[in-house]
Amino acid sequence: MSDLLFQNHPHVSLLQCLARGTLKQNLLRAIRLWVWLSTLYGDRQSFALEDPFTYANWRDAFFSPTHPKGEAIPSLHDSHCACARTTASWLFDSQSEVSEPQWRQAIQTQAAMKETQLDNLLKQRLFGVTRRSLQSDLETLAELGWLEYKQQHYHRVSQFPQSLPESHLNSEPIKTSSYALNFLHPELANIAQTSGQVNNVQRFFLHVDYVVPKSTIDRVDDWQYQLRELWEANPVPPLKLTYQSARVKQSVKCIVYPVCIYYVQRAVYLCAFGETPTQEGEWYNYRLDRITKMQPLTWNHSHLPPCLLQAYSMQALPQPDEIEEKIAQAWGFDFYLQPKWMLLRFDREFDRYYIQETFRHETFQPISYQQAIQLIKTQTVNQKHQQELLNILHSRSLDDAYYRVYYRDGDTNVGLRLRSWRPKGEVIFPWELRQTLTLEVLAEAQLYLQEFNYEITDIKPKI
Repeated sequence: MSDLLFQNHPHVSLLQCLARGTLKQNLLRAIRLWVWLSTLYGDRQSFALEDPFTYANWRDAFFSPTHPKGEAIPSLHDSHCACARTTASWLFDSQSEVSEPQWRQAIQTQAAMKETQLDNLLKQRLFGVTRRSLQSDLETLAELGWLEYKQQHYHRVSQFPQSLPESHLNSEPIKTSSYALNFLHPELANIAQTSGQVNNVQRFFLHVDYVVPKSTIDRVDDWQYQLRELWEANPVPPLKLTYQSARVKQSVKCIVYPVCIYYVQRAVYLCAFGETPTQEGEWYNYRLDRITKMQPLTWNHSHLPPCLLQAYSMQALPQPDEIEEKIAQAWGFDFYLQPKWMLLRFDREFDRYYIQETFRHETFQPISYQQAIQLIKTQTVNQKHQQELLNILHSRSLDDAYYRVYYRDGDTNVGLRLRSWRPKGEVIFPWELRQTLTLEVLAEAQLYLQEFNYEITDIKPKI
């Protein structure tokens, strides 16, 4: 444990340095980093955390024993847990000795923030964020020199950094990082960090499905390079995309604000805010290889959509953390789609070998047969559909395995996963999804039964 004592107040200049960007957009992150430093090195430390430590060590010491250990945003599970405290309670408690009126005035002046906006931020739970956000906090502290990362553990430093790099003060991105793998899932990153050659022999390999055709791979690389350059600009400009949309089956033009890039299962996607190919909502995931043109615009362009103009004028353009939090809320990458509950049934043997002890999503949880009945009753409003689903469930075995999951209705990746499980996995409800899958199964069966001169003509799903 370090003998250093951190006693800095959360003054504007310190928070600006910790924000590493626009203070208005990153204020909560900066305040959270200040709390990290106050608890790791300051007299606020009221928990035992030995050096070196991992994220899991810190989590178990900092939060209450009932704090969730998954990827989702923690619920209000314990009023005494650190994740329940608001930002204001961290800033203005007896230990901080911060004058609230003076601090608020300084922040509003520096960040050009309205009082109502600041009030809303101060009411939010400072540590009520995803695990990935907290893991990112640790990595940021190491990048800034407040921690050292060695052999997959964090070490308190013996000397505080004298000053932060000028690029941080100028809101420029960090060009290099000791966390070249921090974009990966934490567990996969830990594996990759220890995956170097052993006695000059490579022992670790990563194979992923990648459906992008060779003819467009160069295009994907070009777009990623251009986006990286655009993200280094201040401010980041809006883009006009020309996009070959599979969903609407035609080429469309959309003006968007580029937020971040994801690789999901088979391709690389740009998560963007603004216009969408379907002309619905304000978010969309654009597959990079289907973008045929990318034109940077200015923020005074005459045809910017209202949602972009409003977000820009309020200095509230979306950040990648917002997407992470939405993805954690429901199963599916298309985080902007409506979430719904789903009830799944699996053959007991299939469940034992392929579903149990696997992670699909934080909300993917086994339930009892009786709980499955209650789920149908509470989630199916149409009484006729409800009774038919209950009849279906009553015809199934009590020994089968039942799961519920909160999913994004219409998400392509979720749909593909459900199809890969059949016939061992059955969607009991929602009713509409079950009917869609029923039609697919009938069409699929007809293809395979044609060679036997057998046609399915009398069996029709009830819609």
